Amino acid sequence: MIEKILIANRGEIALRVLRACKELGIKTVAVHSTADADLKHVLLADETVCIGPPASSESYLNMAALIAAAEVTDAEAIHPGYGFLSENADFAERVEESGFAFIGPRPETIRLMGDKVSAIKAMTAAGVPTVPGSGGPLGDNDKENFQIAQRIGYPVIIKAAGGGGGRGMRVVHTEAALLKSIQLTKTEAGSFFGNSEVYMEKFLENPRHVEIQVLSDGQGNAVHLGERDCSMQRRHQKVVEEAPAPGITEEQRERIGSACVKACIDINYRGAGTFEFLYENGEFYFIEMNTRLQVEHCVTEMVTGIDLVKAQIEIARGIPLAIKQEDVKLRGHAIECRVNAENPAKNFMPSPGKLERLHLPGGLGVRWDSHIYTGYSIPPHYDSMIGKLICHGSDRDTAIIKMSNALSEIVIQGIDTNIHLQREIMHDGGFAEGGQNIHYLEHRLEHLV
Repeated sequence: MIEKILIANRGEIALRVLRACKELGIKTVAVHSTADADLKHVLLADETVCIGPPASSESYLNMAALIAAAEVTDAEAIHPGYGFLSENADFAERVEESGFAFIGPRPETIRLMGDKVSAIKAMTAAGVPTVPGSGGPLGDNDKENFQIAQRIGYPVIIKAAGGGGGRGMRVVHTEAALLKSIQLTKTEAGSFFGNSEVYMEKFLENPRHVEIQVLSDGQGNAVHLGERDCSMQRRHQKVVEEAPAPGITEEQRERIGSACVKACIDINYRGAGTFEFLYENGEFYFIEMNTRLQVEHCVTEMVTGIDLVKAQIEIARGIPLAIKQEDVKLRGHAIECRVNAENPAKNFMPSPGKLERLHLPGGLGVRWDSHIYTGYSIPPHYDSMIGKLICHGSDRDTAIIKMSNALSEIVIQGIDTNIHLQREIMHDGGFAEGGQNIHYLEHRLEHLV
C-alpha cells in the first residue's frame, strides 16, 4: 500500500494531486524551487523539500534531485502531474529502479507512445483509425518520398517522430516544396527532440480536435470515459475544452471508445491516458496518445463523476479497476476555460507579478482549480496558466450560460489575464453553434480581443 506520495510538479496540478491524496488518507511531500516556496500545495503538504533554483532544468526537471527528495522523506511513490517529466520514460524508469512506484504508465509504454511512428503502428495493429500516411519514418530516397506523397495526396504534413507542442511540423501543398520541407523538419526535429526521424501524413484542412479519456489498470481491465472537444486553440495550445463533444453520437462514441479500450489492453497500458484524434467528416484519425493526466481532465470528471487522480493512485497501488464500462454514464455538459497570466491585447505577453485582489465565482456546477491566492506573486519562470474555471450544466447551452456568468464574476487584479478573451468566446456565435474546427479561434482572434 502507498502511504506517502511525492508530488513532482507545481501549481494547480500539484494542488489537485495533494487534495486527492488527502481524501485517500495518503501523506504528501511537496517539492519546490526557490521561487515556489509560497505555493499553496507547499503550504498544505505534510513535508516539503526545496529541490533547486527557479530554472526548471535545475529543479522540476532535475531527476536526481526529485529521487533524492523521495529518498530522504521515505516516500513510496512519485506522481508526475502533467508537463515537466510526466511523459519522460527515462524518469519513470529511474523512479522504479530506485524502488518507488511511478504513478503513470510503465516506461516501455511511455517510449512506445512517445514516438509517433511506433505509436501509429501500435494503434493500427489495435484497430484504432489513423491518418493516411507513410506508415513509418521517411528515408533519404527522394523518389520514394515523392511516391508516398502522391499516394497520400496533397496537402501533406511532415511531422517529427518525437515531436509535440506544435513543434516539428510542416505542411506541404506542392511537390516542389516537398524535399526541402522534409529536410527542414528533420533538422528541426533533431534540434528540438534529439531525434531527426520524420514521417508523412495527409493534412486534414478543417478538422476538430476530439480526444478519448481512458483508464486502464495494466491487468487486462480498461474503460473509456467518453470524449472531449478541444478545438478552441491558439498556436496549437488549447484555450477552451468541453465534454461531451458537440455532435458526436452515442454510436460514434462507443465505436471509437471501444477501439481505444482494446488498444489499452493490447499494449498493457497502466493508468490514465488520452487518445487524441483529428475528427473530420464524421471520421476519427488518431494523432497521438498522452500517457499522463491532461489539463482538461476536469470536464470529464464533471460529466462522469469519476475522480481521475484518485483512480491513478489506486491503479498504482495495484488495485484492479473497479469501474466497468456499463458504469460510465455521461451526465450533462461541462466546459473549461484556461485562465492565463497574459495579455491577449499585447500578443499574449506573459504577466507575472503580485495578485493584489482575487474574487472567485461560485454557485451550483462551478469549479475553480487553481493555486493562486490574494498576495501570491506569480513567478516569471513557468507556464502562464494560473487556473481553470469549469462549469457544468444539464446541457451545453446551460453550461455556456453558467460559464459566461462565472467569468463575469471573477476578479483578478495586479496582473493581466485572458479572462476578457474567454468572455468573448462564450458570447461568440460560432462557439455557441459548436463543432468548430481547430483553426476557428485563430481566425476569430482579431475580432475577439
